[in-house]
Amino acid sequence: MLHLKPETIALLDDIERRIRPEAEEDFSAQWFDFLYDRTRDEIFSPKRKVCSVPGTKLFRANINDALNDVEYMLVSQMMGVSAALNTPGQNLAVRANYGTGILSSLFGAEIFEMPPELNTLPTTKAFNDTEIIRSLVEKGMPDLDNGFGARVFACGELFREVFEAYPGIAKYVSVYHPDLQGPLDICELLWGCDMFYAMYEEPELVHAMLSLLTETYIAFMEKWFRLFPCEAEMNVHWANLRHRGRILLRNDSAMNLSPALYREFAAPYDGRLLAHFGGGAVHFCGRGDHYIETLCGLPYLYGINMSQPHLNDMETIYRNTVDKGIPLLAFPAARAAEDKNRPGAFRYRMHV
Repeated sequence: MLHLKPETIALLDDIERRIRPEAEEDFSAQWFDFLYDRTRDEIFSPKRKVCSVPGTKLFRANINDALNDVEYMLVSQMMGVSAALNTPGQNLAVRANYGTGILSSLFGAEIFEMPPELNTLPTTKAFNDTEIIRSLVEKGMPDLDNGFGARVFACGELFREVFEAYPGIAKYVSVYHPDLQGPLDICELLWGCDMFYAMYEEPELVHAMLSLLTETYIAFMEKWFRLFPCEAEMNVHWANLRHRGRILLRNDSAMNLSPALYREFAAPYDGRLLAHFGGGAVHFCGRGDHYIETLCGLPYLYGINMSQPHLNDMETIYRNTVDKGIPLLAFPAARAAEDKNRPGAFRYRMHV
């Protein structure tokens, strides 16, 4: 029996009532056709056939409150689902939403919450101390319940309990994996900018830390997938993206690396995770055209999500993604429209 506030129950009841199986199955089929090369839309933008107006009042839940109250985290995520049911192009999806510092917090990095009025996800503070990094390597994998870990899994347990009580939600609302970033990003979150100097001065230590982070990522994600098993055929991420494979890696720190440093310090660890989890997609902010060829040469890479095309030589990006059969996912629509007349267009691999 769920022990939730009456207003939480009302929200869940309303979502369960409004879910239309035929509409959600059609929406998923559109995505499946796109990801498996069965659509001929030059620019893919799926649409839900039936939308429904929320029957309960929606509000923007404050993330700081949700960080410390697992039921409020459930409410904050289900508010997004309720809104998505009235939005043609959005997925019905939730996650344990604890920011970019989940994995770094396991290693003892201090959690940093933004002021409540900013309503912005937290992160962690870097140690900025190479000797601390050396000691972390010596200690090995941390307890997965350290830092944000226990809260993430408690949130997952509540999601699972709710889904057992609501069959429509269980079938059509996806619980996508927490934001574990990627090995390079986590390493910078822990180490700070000294990580980049260490790539030249102590490369063996950098590799040792990246190896430990990769092993910890695998252990944490395997524990999560025991709560919410998923197949590699297609998975949801965010409200606006689906991809083949089981994970979505973040690679924002890679924009600071030369192509050679990316090949040495990022590609092997990203590649290992993609292979271990049956593939996935990679997100990066900022510039990525200088390492995109190496990234898109990784086996089991099934999609790229990038946020700032104006910072990139997009012809280089297109040659290494859509021209090679790797879709661009949740790409800015205005830039896609601007470039759709390029030779070969997008080969039906562009999602906006």
